[in-house]
Amino acid sequence: MAKNVPTWDEQRPIYRQLMEAIVDRIINRTYAEGEMLPSVRQLASDFMVNPLTASRAYRELEQFTETRRGVGVIVKQGVREILLQRERKKFLREEWPAIRERIGALEIDEDTLFRS
Repeated sequence: MAKNVPTWDEQRPIYRQLMEAIVDRIINRTYAEGEMLPSVRQLASDFMVNPLTASRAYRELEQFTETRRGVGVIVKQGVREILLQRERKKFLREEWPAIRERIGALEIDEDTLFRS
């Protein structure tokens, strides 16, 4: 899995970026609801981060996961839809305004936008 390791942004904490990568993988069903997430050691190895960083990312995602003693960390049922709604709102609030502004600046009409 190491080939899919993100390029870390030095301006933001790695554990936060790792959390975002995990959320993305839940949304795209790489980590499915009801299934186990990689162990902390495996996650750290996969993303080439310190195990403490991986552990912190999992702690921050506790509302979306369930820890089962002796089994591991599992993605809670129904979490994907919650994450989709959250990420949609975030996209519309943080990313879409700049995209819409760029579309306007380039004078791209709706037909051209949807044909491409």
